[in-house]
Amino acid sequence: MYAFFQQHRLLLAPMAGVSDEAFRALCREQGADLTYTEMVSAKGLSYANEKTRGLLRLAPGEIQVAVQLFGHEPDTMAAQAAWIEDEMGESLAYLDINMGCPARKIVSKGDGSALMNQPELAANIVHSVRGAVTCPVTVKIRRGWAMGEETAPEFAQRMEAAGACAVAVHGRYAEQLYRGSAEWGVIARVKEAVSVPVIGNGDVRTGASAVAMRERTGCDAVMIARGAEGNPWVFAQAKAALAGESEPAPPSVEKRIAMARRHARLLSQREGKNIVRMRKHAMWYMAGLPGAAAARGKINACVSVEDFDTVFDELLVVIAEHETER
Repeated sequence: MYAFFQQHRLLLAPMAGVSDEAFRALCREQGADLTYTEMVSAKGLSYANEKTRGLLRLAPGEIQVAVQLFGHEPDTMAAQAAWIEDEMGESLAYLDINMGCPARKIVSKGDGSALMNQPELAANIVHSVRGAVTCPVTVKIRRGWAMGEETAPEFAQRMEAAGACAVAVHGRYAEQLYRGSAEWGVIARVKEAVSVPVIGNGDVRTGASAVAMRERTGCDAVMIARGAEGNPWVFAQAKAALAGESEPAPPSVEKRIAMARRHARLLSQREGKNIVRMRKHAMWYMAGLPGAAAARGKINACVSVEDFDTVFDELLVVIAEHETER
């Protein structure tokens, strides 16, 4: 896996409701070396749920993708991991087991970061999945479950012993959710504790912060999550910075709106009537622009690509008027 991460140093994190094919395609174009699917439910796959299976589709131009699987039943996780590998073949980069999601609806069922409270079960899951597939198996964890109780280094050691080929570490406790700042020191401590590659995650929003994470933690790859929302250009900036090159300039207002329009069209092709998923993306693309707050209500009423285009057109007029006044 070390050779793999030497070539795949910049990753788009798995994000539920965000990391679909449309978003992944845009981030890959901007420089993401590898992207992850949204979280895929092992239980949902076991019921042959078509919506769940749809999460495995490749993005336009995507040759490989990492699939993140969640669940807490070792046998079910192993069986569905084997099905994914058989179904996807060489398009599957590796399988990642979610042990980091802090969402209540996930942890209340014993999935996601709840597994950090049950290291023996977590290790059993990794061992079972690793025994069912030939592709690499990785895990994504947090600093720990409870505030102030860092368990990630020891937990990561157990996952490595169970067969994990790499570990991704988010620098917050599960109880923090996404509040406060990510503690990068824990990434360095996990790096010292294990011999497998370590992926750093948390609060990377610029090229400079990607470099800082690499330098401070020694991580083998950098994973970007919320920093890419409404800003796929962060990958172009991070790629340049990690290569020691000058970062591209931030996108102009026109480029931001043009990307939002394209994103909406990609979503409409993929999602059909679920184009409403674009509402949150539109908010992210418009964040900080003059007139964005006033446009928010209109965005929440959009149900078609044309609706979004109308709001974007109106926003550009407001921005032009604002610039004229200045």
